[in-house]
This record gives sequence, C-alpha cells and structure tokens, in this order.
Amino acid sequence: MSVENDEISLRELIEKVKEWFNYLLSQWKIIVLAGIVGAALGLTYSLISKPVYTASLSFALEDEKTGSAGFAMGLATTLGLDLGGGGGSIFTGANLTELFKSRSMVEQTLLSPVVVNGKTISLAEMYIQNNKLRAGWEQNPKLAKIQFDANSNRKDFTRAHDSILGSIYSTLSANSLTVAQKDKKVAIISIEVNANNELFAQYFTEGLAKEVSDFYIASKSKKSRENMAILQKQTDSIRRELNGAITGVAVANDNTFGLNPALNVRRTPSARRQVDVQANTAILTELVKQSELAKVTLRKDTPLIQVIDRPILPLKKEQFGKGKGIVLGGFFLGFSMVIGLIGRRVLKNL
Repeated sequence: MSVENDEISLRELIEKVKEWFNYLLSQWKIIVLAGIVGAALGLTYSLISKPVYTASLSFALEDEKTGSAGFAMGLATTLGLDLGGGGGSIFTGANLTELFKSRSMVEQTLLSPVVVNGKTISLAEMYIQNNKLRAGWEQNPKLAKIQFDANSNRKDFTRAHDSILGSIYSTLSANSLTVAQKDKKVAIISIEVNANNELFAQYFTEGLAKEVSDFYIASKSKKSRENMAILQKQTDSIRRELNGAITGVAVANDNTFGLNPALNVRRTPSARRQVDVQANTAILTELVKQSELAKVTLRKDTPLIQVIDRPILPLKKEQFGKGKGIVLGGFFLGFSMVIGLIGRRVLKNL
C-alpha cells in the first residue's frame, strides 16, 4: 500500500513540475523582456564602470645579527661594554604588515609630494581630484576651500582636514590596500594597491613602502644611534680636556724652566697636569674603542630593506567586460523575473 502511495506522490510531483513549466512557458515574453533589459543594464554598467589598476611591490627584509657584527657584539659583551642593542623585534611578522595599514603611515604617504602634469601636489590632493570629491563639498563652506598642499605641516590641520584624511584612510585601508607576507619562513613583504587611477596606484604604493621603510629603519636602530651619539659626545669632551691638559703641562714646564732643582714645590703644577694627561689619555683610548664598536653595532642594527619588484607602467588592469555584463545582467534579471512570477502565483493560490 505504501508503494502505491509513493507512486501517486511521484506522479503528482511530475504533474506539478509540468504545470509550473507550462506556466512559466506561457510567460516567456515577460521573462525574455526582463532578460533583454538586464543585458542592456549590464552592458551599460560595463561601459560606465572605471577600470581598476593594481600596483604591486615586494621587498625582502634582513636584520639578522651575523658576520663581523655578531663577532663585535660578542667581543663587547666579553669586555663588559653595553652597546645599546637595537630596537628589538617589535616590527616583525604580523606587526610589520599592520604597520603598513596604520593611519599614521598612510597619512604621511598621502601628504608626500608627487608631480602630476608638471605640477607638484600631494597624494591626498591627487586622490581628491581623481574621485571628484570637491563636487560634493561645494555646499559646505568648511570643506570647499580645503587644500592639501605638498609638504603641508600636519600640526596646522583643522578638524575638517583630519576628517577628510580619516575618510580617505578608511576607504584605502578597507578597499584598496593589501599587505601580506608571502611565507612565514621568508621575510618577503608584498604590497598591493587598487585604484581607478594608474598613476595614483603607482605613486601611493612606492610612497607607502618608503615611509614604512624609513620609519622601520629609524626604530630598529634608534637605541644604537643614541648610544653612539652619547659616546661621540663623551669622546669629544675628553679630547678637549686632554688637549687642555697637554697645554697645561707645556705652560707649567715653561714656568719652571731654569728653576733651582731644590725648589721642587714649584714643579707641582706640572706634575698634576701630567697626571691629567695620563688619565685623560686612558679614558680617551677606552671611549674611542667603545665608539668604534658602537659604529659596528649601529651597522648591525640597521636592517637591510631590498626592493625586489616595483610597480611598472602599464599596471595590471581589470575592467567589467561587455560580454560579462550582458550575460550576467540578462541572467540575473531574467532569473529574478522567474522567481517573481512563481512568488506571485503562489500568493494568488493561497
């Protein structure tokens, strides 16, 4: 009995499918019209949509403490000298990739100067012009006159300036900027920037890489540079003291020239200056040694950033094709019409 019921259910299902098929077939004109309209809309979109250019840059990062620098570090440790080590590893791996996406680095890049059509402007101004943002600011007096000149002083910016830069940063970081490390075992960082303007994509990619590179190198070698500056200042100070002591010895000797050998007390200033010369000579020798080791340490703590690939014009270009627009537009609107017809008939039969 159950087999018979199953056969009845299957037969009913087939009849229902035929019924729906015949219904949709009777509405073929509407469906085809919807497909034609969708194809036209898809073609229109492909014609008005702007191409997207992708600028790619990759570089290798090397800051290992090896070779002669490692030997110098070991020698300094043996002598009990503190050479001030580098900036540690605060900007490695994920931290380094996030540094590229930070608002500070992106804003500094946007404020860097570029030459467009023979005129020097900032990348922020170039972005505003490319995206015609000022057209929407005409009714707002606070925004209409705002300019981002090349080499603008960030401290002079108003709240409106900060708001615009923040909006540009949010758009770029969310939709246009991609930073990734190709492999955890290989210190190669890749940057990709998507933009509707080919030159902006190229300029922004190279500018961001430069800003992050300069900041990274300065941060990694900051302690070593400070330590070397202190040692250099101390060395110069002791050298001046030594020169003064040598001059003092000469003056004291001149004052005691031809003196009665029995009057030794008159020779005391000369003896004191001799002691100063010897002490300052010993101190200067040690400081010079530490300064040379500090220079080696600074070279060791200064990372090597080698650009491998730069964005070269013409950049990779992606555009919504005409054929793709016609097919997708026609299919989407035609399918939507089928769903709409089915839904209308279901509601009508309730």
